[in-house]
Amino acid sequence: MKKMISILALAAVAFAGGAQTHRIKLFQDSIVNGTELKSGDYKVTVEDGRAVLSNGKSKAESAVKVEPAESKFDSTSVRYQNGDGKYRVKEIRLGGTTTKLVFEN
Repeated sequence: MKKMISILALAAVAFAGGAQTHRIKLFQDSIVNGTELKSGDYKVTVEDGRAVLSNGKSKAESAVKVEPAESKFDSTSVRYQNGDGKYRVKEIRLGGTTTKLVFEN
């Protein structure tokens, strides 16, 4: 039993130190750190304070703060800043988690 607990604890530590990957859908063309991304499904990889959104050849990278929320988000949502008719990603709230990614564009 102790061996099993040790293995699980070691796996948890290894997972916590690695990159986190999530899937999101952008319902409209969006801008991340000056890069325009077309609407569609994207993989979001977060590691060392950086987020990379990728879909095939489309890719954008930005500094992010990973912040906890007080309760789990029911669904994934993207919050934007829209001052000039363009939608700049400001925050992604990851559904099923208490994690939000705050973009530092």
